[in-house]
Amino acid sequence: MEPNQDFIPILDPHNKRRLLIEALSFIQGFSGKIVVIKYGGAAMVQEEYKESFAKDIVLLQSLGMKPVIVHGGGPEVSRVAESHGIIPKFIDGLRVTDLQSLKVSEMVLSGAINKEIVGSLLAAGGEAVGLSGKDGRLIEAIKLEHKEHDYGYVGQIKQVNPDLIHTLLDRGYIPVISPIGIGKDQKTYNINADTAASSIAAALGAQKVIFLTDVKGVLSGGTLLRELNIAETHKLIADNTIHGGMKPKVEAMIHAIEEGVESAHIIGGMDHHALISELFTLKGTGTMICR
Repeated sequence: MEPNQDFIPILDPHNKRRLLIEALSFIQGFSGKIVVIKYGGAAMVQEEYKESFAKDIVLLQSLGMKPVIVHGGGPEVSRVAESHGIIPKFIDGLRVTDLQSLKVSEMVLSGAINKEIVGSLLAAGGEAVGLSGKDGRLIEAIKLEHKEHDYGYVGQIKQVNPDLIHTLLDRGYIPVISPIGIGKDQKTYNINADTAASSIAAALGAQKVIFLTDVKGVLSGGTLLRELNIAETHKLIADNTIHGGMKPKVEAMIHAIEEGVESAHIIGGMDHHALISELFTLKGTGTMICR
C-alpha cells in the first residue's frame, strides 16, 4: 500500500523524527490487538471523510492491528422511511420502531450503508466483510422494556457471540457490522449502535473502543477534556456537563471499560485522520476515558 500522502505534515527534521519515534512506540504496543470503531455522524455522509476513514482503517490493519467497525445510520434510515411515507418517531432520543419501520431500518443499515462501507474499504486496499448482528447470532437481543413507552422492535442486547468476528479477523478481514439483533424468538430488533459497539468490544476483549462523532470529544466550558477516569466521568454526567446525545455515548464507553476494555475514546469524525492521531500520538485529538 502506498503511503497516505495527505496525512504527512510539513515538519522540520527534528519534529519529524520525534513524531515517528512517538508513533512507533504506540504501533509496537498495538500489534495484534483488536480495536472496535463505532462509525457514525457526518463522517459517514461527506465523501472526503468517508475516503479518509477507509484509508485510516486499512492503515491500522497494515500496522498489525485488528479493526472492527460497528456503524450507525439513523439519518439515512429516517430519509428512506420518509420517502416511503413513514414519519420517524423518537422518544427520549430512541427511535420508535414498528414492523414497517423495522423493515426499512434493516434494509438501510444491513444493506445500503453496510455495503457502502465495505466498498470504501475495498477501494482503499483492504479486505472487508459486511455483517448484520443476525449473522451467526452475533447479537442476541430481547425487546427493550420501558415503564411508560412501547418502543416496538427496539432491542436490548442479551449476549454477543463473537466467534464469527474472530474467524474473520484471523483470516485478515475487516468486519463491518450493522446494529441489527435477533431474539431467541427469531424476531429482529433494532439496536442502538453505540450500545452495540460497546458490547461487541467487551465480548471481543478489545484493547480499545473508539466512537467517531460530530464533536471533538467531551467538552467542559468549551474546553476539550483529553483524559478522564470513570469516577470523573460520572461526576460530569451528574452535574449535566455531559448531557443530550453525548450522554448515551459516554455511558456506552463506561460500560465497555467496566467489562474489561482498556480504554474508550470519543473523537471528531470530521477531523481528517483523527483516528490515526488519537492512536499514535501522545496528545491525541479527542477524549480518552479509562478506568
